[in-house]
Amino acid sequence: MANDNPSIISHVSLGTNQFDKARAFYLKALAPLGCKIIMEHPGVAAFGKQFPEFWVGEPHDGKKAEIGNGTHVSFAAGSKAEVDAFHKAAVAAGGSDDGKPGPREEYGEPYYGAFIRDLDGHKIEATFWDEELAKKLGMG
Repeated sequence: MANDNPSIISHVSLGTNQFDKARAFYLKALAPLGCKIIMEHPGVAAFGKQFPEFWVGEPHDGKKAEIGNGTHVSFAAGSKAEVDAFHKAAVAAGGSDDGKPGPREEYGEPYYGAFIRDLDGHKIEATFWDEELAKKLGMG
């Protein structure tokens, strides 16, 4: 059976030292992007729209979760308004602003994003890539 998922990534996992709070945070922060919990096991939850693409949970080895310097996870948004709503929801859920919504021209004129630090300090982002503008600019 063919898989129509256009992503090159199967899934991404982030560790947490406060699973119940992290689960609640991601339920609120990812809701504006149309994400929900697809699958759960004790101490871990998988979010996505159709597939379990983003996992948050207690480390499998039982050790303390740590933050990766230079690591972040970016979630695809369908519009600039979704990026804005993600940022607002994530801050309201207890995350901290790490880059307000707006264009990031250093990544290309069609790029619009917002950065958050989650409850464990992981850097997450929502990104909208304006495909029409990219085509006009010869980038797509």
